[in-house]
Amino acid sequence: MRRGAAVATCVLLLGAPACGHPAPPRAATVVVVSPSGARAVRPDAPVTVRARNGRIRSVALAGGGRLDGRISPDGTQWWPTWALSPGRSYTLLATVAGADGRLTTVRSTFRTRGVAHTIAATVVAPEAGATVGVGMPIIVRFAAPVENRAAVERSLSLRTSVPVRGAWHWFSASDVVFRPLTYWPAHTRVRLLAHLSGLPLTSRAYGAQDVTMGFGVGDSRITVASARSHHQNVRINGHRVRRMPISMGKGTRLAYTTTSGVHLAMEKNHHVVMDSASVGCPPGCPDHYRHDVYFAVRISDSGEYEHSAPWSVGDQGHRNVSHGCINLGPRDARWFYRHTRPGDVVEVTGTRRPLQPANGWGYWQLTWPEWLSGSLLGTSYGQGMPAPGGAAAQAVARP
Repeated sequence: MRRGAAVATCVLLLGAPACGHPAPPRAATVVVVSPSGARAVRPDAPVTVRARNGRIRSVALAGGGRLDGRISPDGTQWWPTWALSPGRSYTLLATVAGADGRLTTVRSTFRTRGVAHTIAATVVAPEAGATVGVGMPIIVRFAAPVENRAAVERSLSLRTSVPVRGAWHWFSASDVVFRPLTYWPAHTRVRLLAHLSGLPLTSRAYGAQDVTMGFGVGDSRITVASARSHHQNVRINGHRVRRMPISMGKGTRLAYTTTSGVHLAMEKNHHVVMDSASVGCPPGCPDHYRHDVYFAVRISDSGEYEHSAPWSVGDQGHRNVSHGCINLGPRDARWFYRHTRPGDVVEVTGTRRPLQPANGWGYWQLTWPEWLSGSLLGTSYGQGMPAPGGAAAQAVARP
């Protein structure tokens, strides 16, 4: 027993209670909501519900769509998870249970101000609704540089059909990229909810709108191409399905050396005109070339493709003679073109020229600590997407 503590006792004697000190009256429940009233507030103004002598049971904040919120562990405070949209009216309903179990409901209405300056955001990759490879990044691009990058990372929520650990990485003040710790599990469904409307991105500009998009990950397709064995092996879901003779860059110049490292298929084109002028060798240059190539799969921004090269079939499987691309025979090129999706992995080995992380989608060239160094918040988690036809799940993406 604590010293100095008052003790009240109640003893039952012959059916009649004999009590000591009477119990003090219960304190009244007080609920404070901010903001309250018709006064317009900034979209990033703090919105809170605080309860004294009670616990918050539920809070609903509606205005152009339901907004999620969080309740503190002790049940005495609530705040919205995301920023409010500019120029909208909101209604807040808070229900609090007092110590005696009685419920108190408080209603508040307020309006957010309009804003003069906004910055739009788009998802550069992948395409909405696409089925992609296991290496696929999520690339979000802003129309102007962002200052409040930590707030942006907090606003980017991922739902995935299986738990996925990853992180966002800023490659510039305008481009932020999500990559998992390891390749996406095959057949994962992913949904991005970017809660950017009303979020302060700079000292003067706010997010223009929320962005939502979803995509699916297909089979695991990983190709390993060796500049030394002059062959590449394609594995689907861990099983080797095809071995192809190839010819890579001849390496007489660095520009003609295929880059080693983890590439991703970026796009496919049935027909591409390849001109050495794009790598600094215009007409008149001794090594100038201009070729029409077919069944081309781009794997970097420096002009590297896997494509059909009927002119080098005799070299494929024996020596490297290309200007940096991976040459395939026509039949293998058609097969590779038909079976490759954006985000499929192409690991190139055996050359002296490493792929740079910012060369196309070379993001897997960074170690995990290097990747985390480009994030303000560190590791994020995606999970909670319901099964098809199931109940809605809550978004989870927090440091």
